[in-house]
Amino acid sequence: MNPDVDIRAALIALLRADAALTAQVNRIYDGTPDKGTPPMVIVGEGIGTDWATKDRPGRELRIGIGIEDDRETHTRIGAIMPLVDAAVQGLSGAVGMWRIGSLVMTRSRLLRNGAGRWNAVMDYRIRVLAI
Repeated sequence: MNPDVDIRAALIALLRADAALTAQVNRIYDGTPDKGTPPMVIVGEGIGTDWATKDRPGRELRIGIGIEDDRETHTRIGAIMPLVDAAVQGLSGAVGMWRIGSLVMTRSRLLRNGAGRWNAVMDYRIRVLAI
């Protein structure tokens, strides 16, 4: 199995299964949608690098999760960010043929774009080893 695909699918499933999060957003997308209605969560592109040991394959994945909102203030998007983080932090144990070694939010950004919308990006580093 491919850890890039397996971990991403598990992450999206966790976000979509979180009732508190789905009550606050219109949809959780796998990649940037052609059309979407804010507030929405977008699981962005991922970057994978080797994280193997002498005897087991491993992978370090970097995945960005974006949130878009169309409000004039950051209040709603600020309330959605901890819900996303709580759902992501639930990714643990075994995922397919991979075991989560560590999961860390490496940075987050909250910014206002030119169209009067607020955006947030939360970047995660997820390290896995083959079981």
